[in-house]
Amino acid sequence: MPEYMTTEEVAELFRTSPETVRYWRHVGKGPKSFKAGGRRVLYDRAEVLAYVAECKAEAEAA
Repeated sequence: MPEYMTTEEVAELFRTSPETVRYWRHVGKGPKSFKAGGRRVLYDRAEVLAYVAECKAEAEAA
């Protein structure tokens, strides 16, 4: 079963605020998320780590 992360946990991983992660979600940036149980937003840990790898690859290519 996949492990899910909250907005706060994603923010901690990126060393930013939860508000920044919410903004990323609003503008379509950042790791993929989904709503569970109505308002609760969760992130699949594998998707978050894939996004980290993507960001790292882009930074190394620049």
